[in-house]
Amino acid sequence: EVQFVESGGDLVQPGGSLRLSCVASGFTFSRYDMNWVRQAPGKGPEWVAAIDVGGLSTRYTDSVKGRFTISRDNGKNTLYLQMNSLKPEDTALYYCARVSFSRYLGGRYSAEYDYRGQGTQVTVSA
Repeated sequence: EVQFVESGGDLVQPGGSLRLSCVASGFTFSRYDMNWVRQAPGKGPEWVAAIDVGGLSTRYTDSVKGRFTISRDNGKNTLYLQMNSLKPEDTALYYCARVSFSRYLGGRYSAEYDYRGQGTQVTVSA
């Protein structure tokens, strides 16, 4: 059974940092591209960051470039998201997702997912 367990979410002040983790099980983690996705209250899911199987290629949505870093440790079956300089608009439920299909066309990245975790809540507020 494919499972993801996210952790690391918290209440943090603007300008603060958090590191999210996603531990995967039930499949060969190193064979799949992975994404972080977030969903703010009352809004649809928003892709945040993508990483390839080897961790050498990463992509980010424009609003987090230069502030967030996605990484992975295939030996530990774990995906990470380091978030710095957090803003109130980063407040959302963050979850990891296994990519079943992805496309980079015309400068835009899009992906489809077959499994995702339950998420960890990040709240940025003074």
